[in-house]
Amino acid sequence: MTDDQKIFSGRAWVFGDGINTDVLAPGRYMAAPIKELAGHCLEALDPTFAANVQPGDLVIAGEDFGVGSSREQAAEVLKLLGIGAVIAKSFGGIFFRNAFNLGLLAIVCEQSATIEAGSKVHVDPAAGQICIPDKNIILTSEPVPDFLLEMANRGGLVAQLETRLLGKAGKNDQ
Repeated sequence: MTDDQKIFSGRAWVFGDGINTDVLAPGRYMAAPIKELAGHCLEALDPTFAANVQPGDLVIAGEDFGVGSSREQAAEVLKLLGIGAVIAKSFGGIFFRNAFNLGLLAIVCEQSATIEAGSKVHVDPAAGQICIPDKNIILTSEPVPDFLLEMANRGGLVAQLETRLLGKAGKNDQ
């Protein structure tokens, strides 16, 4: 997503409640390079996920997505795999913050369970709207504040700070 792109679309990968950081970034692969770790993301729930996810796809979940340890690799592997956003009923607090720090949108939507696997989903994070056109459904989500959208658009906290403090162009500005 770029600064001028307000609405984006992706295919839904649906998971349930309580997806913890060890399922996202399995501990037994933590010493491996991040690309290898990403290849094992969510494999305990869907062994095909990492191999078949496409850039811009969306992870949809229920309550408490990203609970567990504070490992930032849990958000980093999703970003590396090209996930456009994670939409969940609720998030573990540390995961939520890590996601934005790494440039991954985390969107709170009470009705996330309405979204079916494989559905095409249109997301307007600033307006707090999620549309499932094939079902003619529009869901309400918590709008993502402008400063967090800017952070995600720039590629995360470090890129945003570089842009602001050093006057450098962000990753998505070049």
